[in-house]
Amino acid sequence: MRLSRSSLAAFGAVVFAAGSFTWPGTASAAGTNYVALGDSYSSGTGAGSYDPASGSCNRSTNAYPKLWAASHATDSFKFVACSGATTTSVASGQLGALSASTTLVSITVGGNDAGFGNVMQTCVLQSDSSCVSAVESAKTYMRNTLPGRLDSVYGQIRSKAPSAKVVVLGYPRLYKIVDVCVGLSNTKRNALNGAADTLVGTVSSASGRAGFTYSDVRDDFAGHELCSGEDWLNSVTIPFESSYHPTAKGHKLGYLPALSGSTQLALQKEG
Repeated sequence: MRLSRSSLAAFGAVVFAAGSFTWPGTASAAGTNYVALGDSYSSGTGAGSYDPASGSCNRSTNAYPKLWAASHATDSFKFVACSGATTTSVASGQLGALSASTTLVSITVGGNDAGFGNVMQTCVLQSDSSCVSAVESAKTYMRNTLPGRLDSVYGQIRSKAPSAKVVVLGYPRLYKIVDVCVGLSNTKRNALNGAADTLVGTVSSASGRAGFTYSDVRDDFAGHELCSGEDWLNSVTIPFESSYHPTAKGHKLGYLPALSGSTQLALQKEG
């Protein structure tokens, strides 16, 4: 199920105006057992302030799952998202956090399956044609192979947490296309934005097949992509792993409202 962006935007405005988020009536966060799964876009790679105990998973105190849990009176919160995670590693290494008592799950996954890191390095270091070729190969994978992998991991999530509300979050476009911006060519930028759109379409369709709630964050990040002048994403960084990931502001002002709005509206529909 894909929630309308107008509904999410309206709810996000309420969140910002109130300064905090509370669930009304029977939709109270009390009793919520929340598990945050996924890849680096959920762990908070690029957002800084990492939990040393998370090691290379780079779980940030600025990541949207951590922010959501901190603002709700949940009964339990398990943050197991990990940088570099794929559908396979989520299934083998993260789903143990789920149980029949889990009531809320969030996840971003799929970008690493399609070789996100390798594509980005190709586009940063090589020619326009090499970048476009790498992007097209990734898009072919997204269309032909990734759907089955997503169906598998989503099915396992439902099996292990049969009563949970599952919110699948998407990925933002990386660039605002402008005439002048230092760095990659617009040929590369357009190709990468096209890859993001293909990935979003695949993830959205798979979440719909699973009966999960899908939240498209492209609108949340619109006007805050790289080259916008109000970036909520990291450009090329050292170490490279933080490159092209949301900043702390991107998690707070982009992903957090997307999760909050999707969760609230989904529960209202159920009620």
